[in-house]
Amino acid sequence: MGIMGTFLLLAAEANAVQSELAEGAAEGGFGLNLDIFETNLINLAILIGILFYFGRKVLSNILNERQSNIATAIQEAEGRLKEAKTALSQAQEQLKQSQVEAERIRQSATENAQKAKEALLAKAVQDVERLKQTAAADLNTETDRAIAQLRQRVATLALQKVESQLKSGIADDAQQSLIDRSIAQLGGNV
Repeated sequence: MGIMGTFLLLAAEANAVQSELAEGAAEGGFGLNLDIFETNLINLAILIGILFYFGRKVLSNILNERQSNIATAIQEAEGRLKEAKTALSQAQEQLKQSQVEAERIRQSATENAQKAKEALLAKAVQDVERLKQTAAADLNTETDRAIAQLRQRVATLALQKVESQLKSGIADDAQQSLIDRSIAQLGGNV
């Protein structure tokens, strides 16, 4: 029941007591002042006294409860503040560690890139040298093959010339000197 309900209940009780006292005075008991303004002031004073006496306890209980709730809320907020500060310091430490690790990774990547560049340049130099050697070997092979073809062609032409001269009737001495000369040319260049 609220304060207003208590106030209305006390007002109703005061009116009931006043009407009983008024009936008793009319019968010849003790006398009461029936002036409505004076009696209402007395009733109001009694009511305020009762409200002050009982309301003070209720009000002090409400205020004490509110004060303890506020104190609890402040303690919880301080606890959350401490936790937030701890989390912040941990996050800042992790950020510093992450920055150090990122710098280490960047330096490692730079070193690896430099090593890879040097390795690629060395391999390119080796590949160029190998290509030069291969080209020189191919050139020597082609030269040898061309020389062999030329020798074969010269030998074929010489044989054809000899055959044609033999058919036309060359002297035996001339034939022999031609064969010797052709053999000497072929044998000397080989």
